[in-house]
Amino acid sequence: MYDISRRVFLELLGAATAGATMASGKLSDAADAAVRLVRPRPWYEQRAGVQKTYSYCDMCLWKCGIVVSTVNGKVVKIDGNPADPKSNGRLCARGNAGVAALYDPDRLKKPLIRVAGSERGDGRYQEASWQAALDYSAERLLAVKQQWGGPEAVAFFGHGTADGWFAEYLPQAFGSPNTAKPSVSVCVGPREVAATLTYGRAFGGHEPVDWDETNYIVLIGNHIGENAHNTPMQQLADARARGAKLVVVDPRFSSVAMKADTWLPIKPATDTALILAWINVLISEKLYDWQFVEQYTQGFGQLAESVRENTPEWAAQITDLSPDDIRAVARGLAEAKPRAVVVPSRHVAWYGNDTQRNRAIFILNALLGSPGRHGGFWIQKAPWIEEYPHPAFGATADAGGCSAPGDAGGAVEAAAPHETRPRADGGDGIKFMTGSVAIQELIEPMVSGSPYPIKGLVNYGMNLFHSIPNVERTKQAVRNLDFYMAIDVLPMDHVMWADVILPEATYLERYDDLLAQAHKRPYIALREPAVAPLYDSKPGWWIAKELGTRLGLGAYFPWATIEEYLDDRLHTVGSSLQGIREAGGVLIQKGQPYIEDLEAAKKPPFPTPSGKILLYNEKLKAAGHDPVPRYVPVPEPPAGMFRLTYGRAPMHTFAKTQNNALLSKVMAENELWLNTDAAQTLGLTNGQYVEMENQDGVVSAPIRLKVTERIRPDLVYMVHGFGHQTVGLGRAHGRGASDVSMQTRYALDPISGGAGLRVNFVSVRAASVEPVQASRRPGKAALLRKEASA
Repeated sequence: MYDISRRVFLELLGAATAGATMASGKLSDAADAAVRLVRPRPWYEQRAGVQKTYSYCDMCLWKCGIVVSTVNGKVVKIDGNPADPKSNGRLCARGNAGVAALYDPDRLKKPLIRVAGSERGDGRYQEASWQAALDYSAERLLAVKQQWGGPEAVAFFGHGTADGWFAEYLPQAFGSPNTAKPSVSVCVGPREVAATLTYGRAFGGHEPVDWDETNYIVLIGNHIGENAHNTPMQQLADARARGAKLVVVDPRFSSVAMKADTWLPIKPATDTALILAWINVLISEKLYDWQFVEQYTQGFGQLAESVRENTPEWAAQITDLSPDDIRAVARGLAEAKPRAVVVPSRHVAWYGNDTQRNRAIFILNALLGSPGRHGGFWIQKAPWIEEYPHPAFGATADAGGCSAPGDAGGAVEAAAPHETRPRADGGDGIKFMTGSVAIQELIEPMVSGSPYPIKGLVNYGMNLFHSIPNVERTKQAVRNLDFYMAIDVLPMDHVMWADVILPEATYLERYDDLLAQAHKRPYIALREPAVAPLYDSKPGWWIAKELGTRLGLGAYFPWATIEEYLDDRLHTVGSSLQGIREAGGVLIQKGQPYIEDLEAAKKPPFPTPSGKILLYNEKLKAAGHDPVPRYVPVPEPPAGMFRLTYGRAPMHTFAKTQNNALLSKVMAENELWLNTDAAQTLGLTNGQYVEMENQDGVVSAPIRLKVTERIRPDLVYMVHGFGHQTVGLGRAHGRGASDVSMQTRYALDPISGGAGLRVNFVSVRAASVEPVQASRRPGKAALLRKEASA
């Protein structure tokens, strides 16, 4: 069924194609609009009674705006919201597969309490009511607080949309400084600390690259397309279509490297040497933006002296790249400045020296004059909206005490009479970490009790056994806990070790807090339920409110319903719950993304003590660190072993989507990439199952081998997130191997607390056992062994 007649279509198309841009091979906007006008209406819109709701996607961290179509109470399709600045009306494979996440037959369906006397991890649970499960959880958490010296004995982990309730709000009210997210210390933390130490502000969670205007792009270990973040994929494609140059630095010929003008197959762990050589060329050949450097930076003289010996010839011996190639990229950047960007990666916890590598990247961009400039970085601004009023953290709420907010690193100070202990991750030694404690460092207090015992854990959506290095240490830590509560949608491996399991409603079944997104044009997005929660699942906000009330923190949750909470917050920006719906689910505010905007508003673009970019940082020097980045070698693989590297696939998110019925059909298991010559030497062939053994004797599950020329011979590569062990995951169980299981070591970044994970080495051999894989028939895997009520 077509929306317009054939005659009207031909008239529109004829007029539109007359203005087509033939040089680029693309139709004009008018022609494109004409084609879209005559597309058949989607099948689900041809049904009667289609309901539309607005939300933002939760299939990965990017949170693209979506429009959800529901027919007769069933979600039938998810589309990108055209009003949303990130999705621009388009979605990736993961976003489209949200329907399968909603209707996954393996979902957690009821609250569960571990059977008394059973061992953690053996799957023996009894069903419980929400009241019983929450009452029991609050009782146990308060007992941990009482027995072990205060609220600091309970840690709070979170990952996902509602982690603000469980890894920020609730622990501050409860009084614990030990709150963490893997997205910080095992992912982006070193980058944000480096940006703060250089620019005085964090870089920002959604990479504020001015893709629309940049002319020269360098990606270092940045896998746009494989990580499938929607917006930069669209923007990079558009930049390439209009002629922007692209350089990719990576020891693997990645998907984005295939789209590049230049690929530099760098030796792993030598990236800092390459960046310092580029800085050397810009300074020695006087190619830097001297006006920008003079006006907006300090420490140029110390920087120039520090990199004087870091020539392309010096770097070539370290990186396995040619001096000519190194010099050519530096000159290409200089020619395009300030519309040139060396894009900081997102996952940057690589080798334990990651803050300084990212400092070097930010300094290089400063020499190009790109920060805050058109074609460089725009400066993110968060949208203005007030928080819901609540008592100050640290005041007494109901019967329970809580604590006051501390520094940006998540530390808190408790109200009298309790004297707060410092955060348990060694925060005094990680002086510059912000936003979260170092999650991997909170495992040690659970194991050894040093610096003091952590005996309770509330974990919202954070996959303990697929995120934190040294899995066996993490399992021992969980065994040592007095109480462990897991809130999740699926029976992930770590969930089945909890004392209490609480089933969360999916993002399509719940309201959530507003998404107040810092962006070039900051905006506020709504998430509203498309359908009622299935089974006996509950939204995260409801779980936090009910648990908090039972912990004596009811004053921190003064609103009766989530609709009241959202409506009151929206009133502070002159809107309402109905108003944001009428606006298409998104409220866009005015931004100030460039230096000239901030200067006109009399705001310093770089909020450092001097108001300038710090090429040389005195605070780092005072703390015993290099004030200017320098190259520090890291250990290389022993003979016969390979450096273990890992990454993402566009159809999966971390370790959370492998059970999805749609996405598992596209990629059911991961592969191990191995160079052709290395495979021949080992007598291994493409497609066979192999196993890895790491430097500590840990052997992986079988994994299929991919023999390829697209990777250097000194490393192997695998997609992260596979190797699930829980039989309750009917599609994911036993498929592929876990990279985290091989990461028995990590290098701690002393500046940011990041856990460098690419310091593990493996040998590769034919698999000694056949892979044990789950049935892919939905609903056939057993979730748990039900026990009679005690």
